[in-house]
Amino acid sequence: MGGVTTIGDRADRVPKQDRSRATRQRLLEAAVACLAEHGWAGSTVTVVAERAGVSRGAAQHHFPTREDLFTAAVEYVAEERSTALRALFPQGAQDDRRAVISALVDLYTGPLFRAALHLWVAASNEEQLRPRVTELEARVGRETHRIAVDLLGADESKPGVRETVQGLLDMARGLGLANLLTDDKARRDRVVTQWTALLNETLLQGL
Repeated sequence: MGGVTTIGDRADRVPKQDRSRATRQRLLEAAVACLAEHGWAGSTVTVVAERAGVSRGAAQHHFPTREDLFTAAVEYVAEERSTALRALFPQGAQDDRRAVISALVDLYTGPLFRAALHLWVAASNEEQLRPRVTELEARVGRETHRIAVDLLGADESKPGVRETVQGLLDMARGLGLANLLTDDKARRDRVVTQWTALLNETLLQGL
């Protein structure tokens, strides 16, 4: 009968939805890897599709434009990293703030940060890309700040606490930029130790 959905039809549709999600995820991961390795100029939809093992047509079905693909890719991996960061400290970590600060600094090293940096540079010259990246960066920044506040047990109603947490994230981004040129882990560890002492002092004020 017309319009009747059978059990067999539903069974066929579920695997198709799963395949579609898997294809989308492969494209997002491949886009971040390409952006990190080749920069904006070398990262076309065709290159990403080949790396993901899908056709260009399939890639454009999920992401009609290049800008759609790369902003979605950086956002996807940023969300994955945020989830992983929270999972490291499911009960919070006020008793080990150094571990939290070290984990936050690690967010700004590796392929995700490199990919995001290439996207920022491209956005400074690409009018179509700039508003997307600006909005994405603001959203990711707000989420990272919320995670830092939660994990550190910071009370932002106290004077200076919000600015200190934001300063920590700005410092972590700066260390990530420095890490692009040279991996100076010893210096990074000293900075993390100093920021731990600063945060502990700031967060304990008024207790």
